[in-house]
Amino acid sequence: MYNHQLDTFITVADCGSFTKAAERLFISTSAVVQQINSLEDHLGLKLFLRGPRGISLTEAGSSLYEDSLRMISLSRDAIARAQKSSESSETIIRVGSSIMNPCRPAMDIWRKISHLHTGFKLQIVPFDDSWTRVLDTFDSLGESFDFLVAACDSKTWLKHASFLRISTCSLCMAVSPDHPLAGKRLLKVPELAGETVMMIPYGDSPILDRIRARLLSEAPGITIKDTVRFYDVEVINRCEVENNMLLTLSTWADVHSGLNTIPVDWDYKMPYGILYSKHPSEKMISFIGIIKEALKDT
Repeated sequence: MYNHQLDTFITVADCGSFTKAAERLFISTSAVVQQINSLEDHLGLKLFLRGPRGISLTEAGSSLYEDSLRMISLSRDAIARAQKSSESSETIIRVGSSIMNPCRPAMDIWRKISHLHTGFKLQIVPFDDSWTRVLDTFDSLGESFDFLVAACDSKTWLKHASFLRISTCSLCMAVSPDHPLAGKRLLKVPELAGETVMMIPYGDSPILDRIRARLLSEAPGITIKDTVRFYDVEVINRCEVENNMLLTLSTWADVHSGLNTIPVDWDYKMPYGILYSKHPSEKMISFIGIIKEALKDT
């Protein structure tokens, strides 16, 4: 349906590193580089600028990146529709997965109980989680895929999707290795005095609003720099480039290999769970019921 080297290309672009992309793809770094070189030769284009501080997309690479996401999405949708037409007694539940919102937490639960529900099968569908498209993703739940797994305390998100909490994750700080606080194993709020901290704007998340108030109260001279409404990989890249601190989640510790994620001496936790359609299908209602029952035993 499409050149599978595009999957490697997209992963490298998202990770900003051949080495990190290799880890995510479970292949060697040399294999990743070889695939990118082969793709560039095939297209007759230079897709990445390579430098001592890492790699970045060229203008041609950025154009191909956007078009590749659409092409791969269309191709996977076509395959999913073809597979659906050939289904027999199995009920397919499609789980979205991305760099920022991997599906592993839900898959871990399912592995423990799948033998009890052989009529259901989970299918992983990659999706684009850039902040400009996230609300469209929620509104289309049940079309390209049935649910995704994410941390959620967003009033906006909860207007667009239903949420089943399965766990929590910690709020941390991410910093570049060059940052003065990068060597800390645990941060205390007063140590952030005079620093610039990037975080989501006020008003959408009650938990993050409480953290903002505490930072402004207990860290004199701190500057809060609002990001876009919802984090994506670009926000995390900006943290490194600007050498600021970024309020982040423990679950994102491996998203950017160039940042250190440091716990903070506080008790703030973000709910983490399954986001699905406000008007779920019968099969999704059944699946959510299965997961709720499984959570009772944990």
